[in-house]
Amino acid sequence: MKFSQYMQEWLYAKDGYYASFRAIGKGGDFYTAVSSSMFFGGSIAKRFIASVEEGFLPSDTTIIEVGAHQGYMLADIVQFIYTLKPSLLQTLSFVIIEPQKENREAQIAYFQESFGDLVTLTHVDTFDALSLESAFIVANEIFDAFSCELIKEDTMLYMQEGVPRFGEQDEITKRLAQKYGIKKGELSVGFESFAASMAKAIKKFEFVSFDYGDKEKRTDYSIRIYHKHQSYPFFALTDFVKDENEKPKDVSLASLFKKSDITYDVNFTHLIDAFEGAGVRCESYKTQLALLVEFGIIELLDMLLQNSDEKTYNAEMNRAKVLIDPSFMGERFKGVVFRKG
Repeated sequence: MKFSQYMQEWLYAKDGYYASFRAIGKGGDFYTAVSSSMFFGGSIAKRFIASVEEGFLPSDTTIIEVGAHQGYMLADIVQFIYTLKPSLLQTLSFVIIEPQKENREAQIAYFQESFGDLVTLTHVDTFDALSLESAFIVANEIFDAFSCELIKEDTMLYMQEGVPRFGEQDEITKRLAQKYGIKKGELSVGFESFAASMAKAIKKFEFVSFDYGDKEKRTDYSIRIYHKHQSYPFFALTDFVKDENEKPKDVSLASLFKKSDITYDVNFTHLIDAFEGAGVRCESYKTQLALLVEFGIIELLDMLLQNSDEKTYNAEMNRAKVLIDPSFMGERFKGVVFRKG
C-alpha cells in the first residue's frame, strides 16, 4: 500500500490512534497550543469579534471547530466572547466537525460542565453535512495529521506488511511533487478536497488555522512519531538506517503502530494553493507569535493584569509565553487566515 494509506490506517482505522479518545498534555503523547494556555482560544475569540465588528461576518454567524479533541479551544473561545462581548452569545451557533463518537461524548460533557444550557453545541461528521450562509472556522494542528506520501527523487514510499520500500510514483503524486519541487520529503494528500468541501458548504467564511511547518519546501524528511512526549524519526525505526546504534532501543515501528501519533511539517505553500484553487483567498500567513499578537493576545494579558492578582497574572503569563516565545511555539508554528466572500 502507499504510505498515505498506511498513515490513514495508523491514525484513523477503527483501532487507529485517533479512533478512541486520546489525552493531550502532560498525560498524553504531546502538547498543543490549546493545552498550553487558554489565551490561545482567547486571542482567536478577539479576532472573531473584530471580524464581526468590521462587518465581514454577521452577529448571528456559526463558529465551527475542526478537530476539536475534547473541545477546550472552542470552550475557551466561548468563554472569552462571554467576557469581551457577551451579547453575541445570544445570536451565535456553535458546531464541531467530529466523526469520532468518543470525542463527541467528551466534548458534549465538557461543554455541559462548563456552560450548562447557556451554549448549544451541534456535531456533524464533515463539511458535506453543512449548508451555511456564513461561518467563522478554527482549527489547530489538523493538517499535520493529513495523510502524506514520502518522496525520494522520482520514487515514493510503499509499505508491505509494515516494511517500507520505495517504488514508482503514481501520476497525481508525480505531478504534485514536481509542482512543489519536492525531491526528498512529504507530499500532503487531501488539502484540495478539504478546501473544496469547506468552500462548497459555506458561502462566506473566515478560517483561522495553526500548525507547524513553513512556506519553503524541506530538503529532508520531517515525518516523526510522538509517543509519551518522545519523538522518533520515522526512518530511524526502519532498515533504511543500517547502524543499530542510531535506532531507538525501547520501541519499534510495529510497537508504535496505531498506538502513537505520526506527523510531519506542513507545506503552507501547498495548503494556500489548495484553498486559493477553491476560490478562497489567503488574508494572512505569519508565525504564531506574530499572528497571536495581531489578534490581540497582549491586550488580553494586559486586561488580566488589571483585573486579577499578581499570582494569577504571573501563572497565566507563563503559560501564554509558551505560545509566543520564539524558542517554544512562537516561531516554529505558523498561522494562516483564509476568507471567502
